[in-house]
Order: sequence, then structure tokens, then C-alpha cells
Amino acid sequence: MKKIIKNKVLLIAITLIVGVLIGWLIKPSVNPVEQSSKHEHEASIAGISSIYTCSMHPQIRQSEPGDCPICGMDLIPLENEADEADPMSITMSPAALQLAGVQTMTVETGKADKTIRLNGKIQVDERLLFTQASHIPGRIEQLMVNFTGEYIAKGQTIALVYSPQLVTSQEELLQASKLKGEQPALFNAAVAKLKNWKVSEAQVEQILSSQEVIKNFPIKANVSGFVSQKFANLGDHLINGQALYEVSNLANVWVLFDVYESEIPWIKTGDEVSYTVQSIPGKTFTGKIDYLDPIINPATRVASARISVANPKLKFKPEMFVSGIVKSAINGSDEAIVVPKTAVMWTGTRSVVYVKKATDQNVSFQLREVTLGSALGSEYLVETGLRSGEEIAVNGTFSIDAAAQLAGKPSMMSPDGGAAMTGHNHGGMEMTTVSQTDGPTNHGIAQNAKDELIPIFEHYLKLKNALTQDDLKRSISQSKEMLTYLSNVNMKVFKGDAHMEWMKYQKSLTASLENIAGQKSLEEVRKSFLSISDEMIGMAEKFHPFPKPLFVQHCPMADTNRGADWLSLEEKVVNPYFGQAMETCGEVTKTIK
Repeated sequence: MKKIIKNKVLLIAITLIVGVLIGWLIKPSVNPVEQSSKHEHEASIAGISSIYTCSMHPQIRQSEPGDCPICGMDLIPLENEADEADPMSITMSPAALQLAGVQTMTVETGKADKTIRLNGKIQVDERLLFTQASHIPGRIEQLMVNFTGEYIAKGQTIALVYSPQLVTSQEELLQASKLKGEQPALFNAAVAKLKNWKVSEAQVEQILSSQEVIKNFPIKANVSGFVSQKFANLGDHLINGQALYEVSNLANVWVLFDVYESEIPWIKTGDEVSYTVQSIPGKTFTGKIDYLDPIINPATRVASARISVANPKLKFKPEMFVSGIVKSAINGSDEAIVVPKTAVMWTGTRSVVYVKKATDQNVSFQLREVTLGSALGSEYLVETGLRSGEEIAVNGTFSIDAAAQLAGKPSMMSPDGGAAMTGHNHGGMEMTTVSQTDGPTNHGIAQNAKDELIPIFEHYLKLKNALTQDDLKRSISQSKEMLTYLSNVNMKVFKGDAHMEWMKYQKSLTASLENIAGQKSLEEVRKSFLSISDEMIGMAEKFHPFPKPLFVQHCPMADTNRGADWLSLEEKVVNPYFGQAMETCGEVTKTIK
């Protein structure tokens, strides 16, 4: 019995020892809570748990999908920030690039042409302009040509003049003719005296054959043409050589173009001009410049470029308005770099572009300062800062710049970067969720949104008028009022894509208007007005908010001969960049209805 009990105790002891040994072999190496935390952390790093952000406000970070608390946009997954190798670049996800409408192009070298638009008029060829004068003194008894514009033919009688001196000379001729056989010298002298009065051989024969003097002597036209000016009236007393009419022969006319001082280096004799005449729609004419005026008009600051045109059917009439285009190749520009104006952002002192850098992991953009050359219509010639083969953003640059500013990266207004911004002011309004599909997708806006923008355009036009009158105090005052209205715009009325577009315009306009407040000279205010005008033109073309037509006007001499645009309610040009010094410099290039 004792032996059985002893065996049972031994079996229990062995079982306990084996159990302890197995438990020790399979126990975890760390605390289970710590292990779970470590696993979740590794999973997060591996991308299993995503972070969501806003494409327009990258400072927003959330652990789950939703809406941006600032603008209501749908949040998108954030790519691993560790992939961003260059701290000076701003990385954007494909979704953000698409939403911001970013487009890029590869820079290439090639031949650069400058397109110059010219305006002018058709004028009389000065070589075919004549003055019809009276060769005898006397009183006008009858005028056959009584108004300007009347056509006269060479040899046509245009007036009858009573001349006492000529009557006396005719009587002397009749007396001398009776003594012609005895005193031929006296007769010849009488004939010569009449010929000095421009009396023709036929008229002398008429006097001799009729033996009567001609009391009302006819004045004959010396040339054919149209009477462009009339200097005499019935009953006027004339002196020898006094002008009766100015006669214009329109068989050949001149097309005279105004060439601004800044454009003279681009125009030369022999350049071909394509031009249209307003009164002859649908037809384009070509001609070569045969003369360039060497003297600049001190009042208008323009020189004249001339084209001589044959006018057999008189379709060209003096004072007709003409518009022309000249394409001039830039000397030594075979390896020039040209970029669209939309790619360049101008701060007043610097010109910058965003250069694209793409890797397998992400797409980023880096700010690059460039030196601009001549403005070539819708493009700029780049002197330094870019190389052939580099890719730059040409659309959506303000969206890239806004993202860079929010992320504290180098941007247009902050070239050295800085602390990330915390969003923008929506005028104290509480933002509500806005679906990306709400509203139109073609940047069209509802009438209530247009109503929000109308006061901004009205104050912009007042600012423009103040600059045309060289009024610094009123210019600063109007810019402050415009800024107030800008900050009070109700963001709720902009839906979908229009919301993002408005945010870009608001940001750029705010920066330029705030810059005006501290200026002490009109020159500095006008520099900011240039960028304001560019934004207002873009906003007018996208949203069409203003109820009246707006005329886009361009001055090629503004911005140090780079050219600048502005908006006006009137087609008449009154230049805000030069004011009273050169108020008529410019032309209408577009109408926004």
C-alpha cells in the first residue's frame, strides 16, 4: 500500500516539473501590451494605417478620411513624408496636382520671334498733294468747284476772275497787233506780258481773232484729283499766286503706323506687315515698310512706319483706321528659351517659376528665380535661370505656391521659406462641408457668387482711375477699400472647382493690396497694380461676374518695356501706369462680356 502511494506522489511531482519546464519554454520575451504597441507602430510605418490631409491645406492631418475643417474639401491620403528628399521642394500628390489643375511643359531652346501689334491710319501720299493757285490778281466772279471732296480734271475751268491788270494787258495786245508789221517788237512784248499771267497760246489767238478782251478770265486746273481743302469763296479778292484749293491725287496712298518708342528697335525698313482695315472686314493685306520716321513725336512719343499702297479703285480712303502685325526675329535668338507668361510669377522685384522634379516615389516643385528678357506676346524670353530640358509648371502655379507657403517652403513672397501657415481667414465665417461634386466644374459661378465679386471690380476700377490721375492718396485709399471687400467675400457661395480658384485669386490679391498700404510713391503702387490687374483679368475671364463689358487694354511701354495690361469700362485708353505723362499709350486687346 505504501509503495502505491509513493508512486503516485512521484508521478505528480514529475508532472509539475514538466509543466513548469514547458511554460518557461513558451513564455513571451516582452510584455504583451508592449508587443502589441510595437506591432501597431511598425504597421503604421509600413503604411497600413494612413494619414489624411487636404490638398489645399497640407497642415491638416487626420487619421481617418473626412472633410477639411478649413475649406470643406475631401481629405486625401498623405504620402510618406520620408520620401521627400529635398527640404526646399514642395511635394504634391497626383490627386492634389489634378485638383489644382497643374500643367507642365519641358523647356526647349529655339528661335524667338516677337509679335508687334501696330495701329495707324491711311493718309494721302504727300508726293501727290498739290495746291491750285491763281496766277492773276483780281476778284472771283464765279467758282465752278464749291465744296471739298469734289473731283476736278486737269485743264478743267475751276473759277472766273475779273482782273483789271489783265484787261489792260489785253487792250495793249489789241493795240500792238495793229502795229505788228511796223513794230513787231512791241507786239511780241505784249504777247510775252500776257504769257507771264499764264495766258495760253490758244487764249491769245482767241483775243486777237475776236478783237475783244476777256473780262472774266478762266482759271484752269493744273492737276487732276479730289479737293481736300477749299481756301477761296465767291467775291474774294486774290493776289498773284494765292491758293484756291488743295488737291489730293488718291491713285496712291500711305498706310502710316504708330510705332511706340519701346518698339522702334524691333521695326526696320523692309519688314513685312499684315494689316486689316476696319471698313473692309474679312480681308487681310500685306505690304513692306518703305520708310521709318527718324524723329519721335514729342507729344505722342511715337514714330511713323510707312507703307506705300496703290489705290486704283479708291477702296482706301484717308483717315481709315488700320491694324497691323509685324513678326520680328530677335537677333541671336536661335538658342533662346521662351516660356508662357502663365508660368512666371512676378513679385515686383523678382520673377520666379516652379521647376518640376519627379522620382518614382513622388512629384515635387522647387522655386527658381529667373531673369526675363523681352515680352513676346503671350510669352517671355528667359535670359537666365532655366536650362533646356528642364520641366516647369505653366498652369496652376499659384496653387503650388500656396501649398509651399502653407508648408513653410520657399515661395514667391517668402524666398527663404518660413513657418508653415495655419490657413486663411474666411471673414470669420464658419465653414461647412462642401462636396467636390457640388456646383459647376467649369469654374462657372452662380449669381450670388457674382454679386460678391462686383464690389471688388468696382473698387478696382476706382483704383485704376486714381492712378490715371496721378493721385497717390486716393490710390492707397481705394486699395484699402478693395482689400476690405475682398476679405468679406462669403466663401460659401463658391462651389466645387470655383472654390479653389477663388482661394488662389484672393490670396494673390490680398498680398498685392497689402503691399500698397505702406508705399510712398506712385511708382511702387503701380508695380503692385500690375499684378492686381493680372489677377482681376484672370478672374473676369473665368467667372464673368461684372454686368458690363470690360475692355482689356495693353501698354507695351509699361513695366520697363515688358508691357502690362489693365481693365477698363471704356474703350478709350487712359493709361494707369503713366498717368498724365502719357495717358493715351496703349490699345484694346480684348473685350470680356
